[in-house]
Amino acid sequence: MKKLIRLFIFLLAFPVFSQQGGMWIPSLLEGMNESEMQNLGMKMSAEDIYSVNNSSLKDAVPHFNGGCTSEVISPKGLLLTNHHCGYGQIQSHSSVENDYLADGFWAKNFKEELPNPGMTVTFIVEISDVTDQVLAGTQEASNEEERQQIIEKNKQDVVNNSPKETWQTNRVSTFYDGNQFMLFRVETFKDIRLVGAPPSSIGKFGSDTDNWMWPRHTGDFALFRIYANKDNKPAEYSKDNVPYTPKHFLPVSLDGVEENDFTMVFGYPGTTDEYLPAVAVEQLIETINPARIGIREVALKEQDAFMRKDQEIKIKYASKYARIANYYKKWIGESQGLTKTDAVGIKRNLEDQFTQTLAQKGLKDEYGHILNDFEEAYADFKDYDLAYNLFSEAFLRNVELLRTGFQLYQLEQVYNFRGEQSFNDRKNNFLKDTQSAYKDYSQKVDEKVFEKVIAFYAEEMPKEFLPDVYENINLNKLTQQIYSQSALTEYDKLAALLEGDAKEVLKKLQEDPGYDFVKNNAIAFYSEVLPSYRKMRLEIDALQAEYMKAIVETSPKEARIFPNANGTLRVTYGQVKGYSPKDAVYYEPVTHLEGVMEKYVKDDYEFDVPQKLIDLYEAKDYGQYAENGKLPVNFIGTNHTTGGNSGSPVIDAYGNLIGLNFDRVWEGTMSDIYYDPAISRNIMVDARYILFIIDKYANAQHLIDEMQLVHPKKKQTPKRKKAKKKRKSKRRS
Repeated sequence: MKKLIRLFIFLLAFPVFSQQGGMWIPSLLEGMNESEMQNLGMKMSAEDIYSVNNSSLKDAVPHFNGGCTSEVISPKGLLLTNHHCGYGQIQSHSSVENDYLADGFWAKNFKEELPNPGMTVTFIVEISDVTDQVLAGTQEASNEEERQQIIEKNKQDVVNNSPKETWQTNRVSTFYDGNQFMLFRVETFKDIRLVGAPPSSIGKFGSDTDNWMWPRHTGDFALFRIYANKDNKPAEYSKDNVPYTPKHFLPVSLDGVEENDFTMVFGYPGTTDEYLPAVAVEQLIETINPARIGIREVALKEQDAFMRKDQEIKIKYASKYARIANYYKKWIGESQGLTKTDAVGIKRNLEDQFTQTLAQKGLKDEYGHILNDFEEAYADFKDYDLAYNLFSEAFLRNVELLRTGFQLYQLEQVYNFRGEQSFNDRKNNFLKDTQSAYKDYSQKVDEKVFEKVIAFYAEEMPKEFLPDVYENINLNKLTQQIYSQSALTEYDKLAALLEGDAKEVLKKLQEDPGYDFVKNNAIAFYSEVLPSYRKMRLEIDALQAEYMKAIVETSPKEARIFPNANGTLRVTYGQVKGYSPKDAVYYEPVTHLEGVMEKYVKDDYEFDVPQKLIDLYEAKDYGQYAENGKLPVNFIGTNHTTGGNSGSPVIDAYGNLIGLNFDRVWEGTMSDIYYDPAISRNIMVDARYILFIIDKYANAQHLIDEMQLVHPKKKQTPKRKKAKKKRKSKRRS
């Protein structure tokens, strides 16, 4: 295990490029990582980034609502994240009369800040290695299933028996495909209020056309605030709560960036698979991604047609559409990037080298079976993996009636296996949770999406996994029947359907055509697909863990292997750099407000610009945020990021905020599987553009006054009082 911690960049997945790629555990930066970062220009130490005994950068970077990252940027708990990370909350506070998506929102004081029930942010208190405790006793397991049961029991014992304060929580996460386990002690705040958000024409400028693209000109940011109880501890929402006083907050740099500047992105990357064998990547490109892309494409096409014609539907579906479109486009870019770089061919060549190394080191008997086993396992797994993804996309993600029906199917299973009390508890929670979903539901939109998605599903699903309902199906007639007769299309009808005791409810459910269709599909999935899928997945995961172990043992001492992303706090470092995606094309690393105006199309769904921003541009009224008369908007760097890094702070050599991570370039979306430092770039909002929008566009100077603005390159801090006087003087003139 010491060797695992010592090794970081994976030699068998891509050629070694010094100081490029990798998502590092912040508690393990001392040594090679620290030296590399300092060679790139960092002026901090590893202790400045992660410390248990003293405040450090980690104390300013909480996990945002379980899916994004955020950062504290003032001593009053002011929180910065992406506009798209807070999109659902901005939408929930919006109406046709007060459309914060279209017009933006800016609280003038604490009282105007808007609460968000259910929203959380989570800080890391301490990270520690618990591998020995978690793997204790696994050597005696007779099979992989028993081994995993021992591991799960040990993980729970570690969680239960490790020290923590009453307001804190312990979690154990898995690293290196099950070869290392880390304990995270965390504290979660539950009173998070919306402070400010630019209009979508700034925060989502370029929308789906520009998503994953460069050059980019998007002000993708929003502001929230953490509230705590009078003791500065986590608490549920209360009017008596007060703004949180953080252990650390990030000063904001006014100096901006230039090519080759050091950049560090701190955040919670979701999932990567850098160590997949060639056969798995090939299957992803040829089978899995086309299926996922295909279903989302037909769903998005129908939603988009309605959203362009109806403002009310546009508001209702804005967040859902963006969520579906995000990974739809990402998967397209990922497949194209993997194909263009011949990632499969590169991996096969490196696997040949791996086989040769095993022979040289006398490890062929121990590990020589792995690659052949992968080929056989993935061949058997292919149809089940396809079926699993098709069912997930159709019944859990893209059709709302089907998702509701599937939740009702799960409710029926609760009754069958746990009895009426559990059924009633689950039913009440379901009704409560579902009510808000129907606020943003349109039957006519969902009906069209249903018909197109199920047509694709029936065509692409392996025939042996389809229930009898698909035999001689008249899809148009089925769609009309379901959406005209099912209670699942309206909340009041659904609530009435669930009235009564368990037996009464279940009897009514069986008579509902929407539920009947879902149940037939769910039974087929649970009987024909899921058992084999889980068994094969477990076997492949065990093989992947063995492969990871073999990689470590066969790698030279100077090699460095980083763990795949798993939603835990990581550091990735690099530099501001342009790139060349194809012959004779080179992209500069920084964009400016001029580019916004070049893309501007009046009243366009994606490229409209607020009149006030146009006025500020024409007057060149940029305040202290311009550089050489131009206002920076976005920049790119070589940081290795993925989903979950949305909202991550981009930190300079001194520990100051210089930007806000929000995307990757399309050519480099394959970096979840194969990182190529030549074209993999992350996209960031320049901190000066954020400040400019808050200050000059929103006139929310009280938020600027809350922050600590610094000039690290000039080795001085601007006087906030002088800045305030300057602003007042300008307003008087």
